[in-house]
Amino acid sequence: MADPTRHLHHGSKTPLKPDDLYASPPPWDIGRPQPAFLALAAAGAVRGRVLDVGCGTGEHTLMAAGLGLDATGVDLASRALRAAEAKASDRGRTARFLLHDARQLVDLQESFDTVLDCGLFHIFFDDDRAAYVEGLRSVVPPGGRYFMLGFSDRQPGEWGRVRKLTRDEIAASCADGWRIDSIEPTTIDITTDPDGVRAWLVALTRI
Repeated sequence: MADPTRHLHHGSKTPLKPDDLYASPPPWDIGRPQPAFLALAAAGAVRGRVLDVGCGTGEHTLMAAGLGLDATGVDLASRALRAAEAKASDRGRTARFLLHDARQLVDLQESFDTVLDCGLFHIFFDDDRAAYVEGLRSVVPPGGRYFMLGFSDRQPGEWGRVRKLTRDEIAASCADGWRIDSIEPTTIDITTDPDGVRAWLVALTRI
């Protein structure tokens, strides 16, 4: 299987700029929402004001907008955000896309009923992850939901800078201020392997 994180480094450990990730379509940019998130939408779990963190080219933001919801996507890749805005225009959907660091969500000074995270949580290590989770707590009011798709420790092989997640690690990271509703095995679809990548679908409720 090809490494979808190969775009994250130059054969060494030198990180690329966010825009460089979208110089050509990365494997996670599949041109449609992930099936696991589509199922959540069909079940009515995506509701209220929606924040799509690390939104990329906006498929999950636009999924929420297509439900008639107030949808915001944030990312640090301006190239991806321009593509997202073009998609919104082409599809006749109203959504907001912001160039913003997901580790500084508190600076948004807003609240969201639903947060969607496909492939962001698993790139953060230690302090960055703690800052991200703290920011999530700041923007999700009690009763709000956080849904995350992240690489699972069940996925074989090396995957660059992605930190494959264990159940215990997820639970420990989200112990403060959240109720863990479920951590279920699923897959993330990518363009480079028809079987996708083994992942966890995590559902949390803010308490």
